[in-house]
Amino acid sequence: MKNVLIFAFALMTVKGYSQTPSIQYGNNPAAGHYATSGDARIYYEVYGSGQPIVLLHGGIMGSTAEMTQFIDKLKPNYQVIAISTRGHGKSEIGTSPITYEKKADDIVSVINSVTTDSVIMLGFSDGAYTGYKVASMYPDKVKKLIAIGAGEQIPGLRKVVFSGEPFNPANKLWQEGLALMPEPERLEEFWSAMETFYNTMTASKELFGSIKCPVLVMSGELDRNAPLSTVINAYNMIPKSQLAIIPNTGHVVFMQNFEAVWACIVPFLRH
Repeated sequence: MKNVLIFAFALMTVKGYSQTPSIQYGNNPAAGHYATSGDARIYYEVYGSGQPIVLLHGGIMGSTAEMTQFIDKLKPNYQVIAISTRGHGKSEIGTSPITYEKKADDIVSVINSVTTDSVIMLGFSDGAYTGYKVASMYPDKVKKLIAIGAGEQIPGLRKVVFSGEPFNPANKLWQEGLALMPEPERLEEFWSAMETFYNTMTASKELFGSIKCPVLVMSGELDRNAPLSTVINAYNMIPKSQLAIIPNTGHVVFMQNFEAVWACIVPFLRH
């Protein structure tokens, strides 16, 4: 049976998560920059210094703000490049069809604007799939990849539906997001394009087998967006992969048990 996924905003549903960090990540003029990638300007913020690490948030309702705990932990020792992906936050939607190839190009445009070094990459959900694609298309740019909540995906395996109260444009959190968007009038157009994109995307053996860098594949045990079997399939297809499953957590595993997620990430970063 197909999984029917009705997306809900992680920041709304996970208890104990602060939506008002001391720094407003994703809307911080002191750290914000733009890189031009084809038909869109992509917004990103840079924190700290050291080895560069790129952070990629989740799709649709995701934002740089959800990366708050990662940024706070990483910036004392790394140069953190937190990207608002195409159509999210302050980044433009552009006019071309949405593909992971296009999204990968966006990320590399940002990387090239910041550093000539290769980077570590950490992505969640849509950001993890983008990370897979960057690692495949641009192997010289990615030293290591941490992919959270993103398993094997083929058309028909799941049905993505954007519906319900969280997708009411009058929702307070959407109003806050709309205030950042360069083209807020295109929000529902963007949702429609992304719904089609997610229901037709493929991430399987051809992609995973082409990734040469070490990859930490991570998931919550109870993730409904990326069921455990699909995550294990991805792990088995990636040549240099490690697997971390956090018990009794769902898709937004790092908000539900950040300590466990961080404990898995630290040795992967160090070795």
